[in-house]
Parts: sequence; C-alpha cells; structure tokens
Amino acid sequence: MNGSIQLVVFKLDAMKFGVLLSFVERVVPVTEVTGLPGAPEIVLGIINMKGKIIPVVNIRKRFRLPVREIELSDRFIISRTSKRCLAIIADEVDGVAEYPEQKIITAANILPNLEYIEGVIKTEDGMVLIHDLEKFLSLDEVSALDKAMIPVSE
Repeated sequence: MNGSIQLVVFKLDAMKFGVLLSFVERVVPVTEVTGLPGAPEIVLGIINMKGKIIPVVNIRKRFRLPVREIELSDRFIISRTSKRCLAIIADEVDGVAEYPEQKIITAANILPNLEYIEGVIKTEDGMVLIHDLEKFLSLDEVSALDKAMIPVSE
C-alpha cells in the first residue's frame, strides 16, 4: 500500500465516517422520504431522485447512535454499490479528503469480523471510520429490500 484513498467524510453526531469517493455519485439536500412497506428496519423509505427510486438507509441504527428525525440541514449521500444505489443520511458532510493508504488501520487489525467497517484512519481531530457499503446490508436485508422494491420499480 503506497497510494492514497479519497473519502467523502461525513458526521453522525460527533462520529466521523468516510465512504470511498468512487462509490459516491453526489451529495444532495434532504427531501421527503416515502415509507416502503416490507423493507428492512435499516431502510427508512425511498426517494425519487430525477426519476430514479432510491432506498434511504439510516446507518445510525448500525452504529447504535440515538435515532432522530431528519432535519432540513441533513444531507443525503447518493452512493452506488455493485448491486444498487443507496441514499445515506448524514448530519453533515465535511467534503472529500485524501489519506495515505498506509495510515489505514484495517478492520481485521482492530477486531476480527468487524462488520460494516473497512478500516479506521486516525486524524488530528479524531478518527474516521471507513464505511464498507458493499457489506452494509446483510443477505436477509438485501432480499427483503429487493422484494419491497419490486412494486415500486414496476
């Protein structure tokens, strides 16, 4: 590892997270979220983004942060995994930051089988948890979301 990675860094409460820039399509202001019956608990609902229906996920639940209502100052990070597009709710988006790969502490070195986190980067003002979007939804959640999305996509 001798390169660098670019992350979109965002906050949930006082915690900082990062998503690889290559997964992020755009950051947009929040909009109304429509409930999606049958979706996994982690999915708040769906949004219509320029004619495209996108599930909205609340990663607060994954990291056991206090649940709160969406605020007008929040942002959606529109991201694409190999399987689908997702909107992640963020309290605040700091922007894009570049870090040397050798500064990443991999999840395996922190705690074996640590789900959802690819690694951690120590910064001058704390840590950034690198979120692994490919592993974010469990197989059961992917299946439930696929079933819930069928009527919407027809």
